Amino acid sequence: MKAAVGDRLVVHSVHVDGPVRDGEIVEVRGPDGLPPYVVEWSDTGHQSLYFPGADATVEHFVGQE
Repeated sequence: MKAAVGDRLVVHSVHVDGPVRDGEIVEVRGPDGLPPYVVEWSDTGHQSLYFPGADATVEHFVGQE
C-alpha cells in the first residue's frame, strides 16, 4: 500500500453492513509512500498514527499514482 498526503484512507468493516471509517492522510511517515500514516478522521476530526491492515484501502486523487 502506498499513499500520499491528501489521499483518503478507508477502513472497511469486517461485518456485513458494518460502519466504514475514513480520513485524510495528512502525513506519510514511511519511505516512498509506505505506512505508517497520520490520518485525520472524518468522523471525529482527530489525528492519529495509523498502521493499515488488510481491511484498509487508499483512494488516490486523479493525477496521482
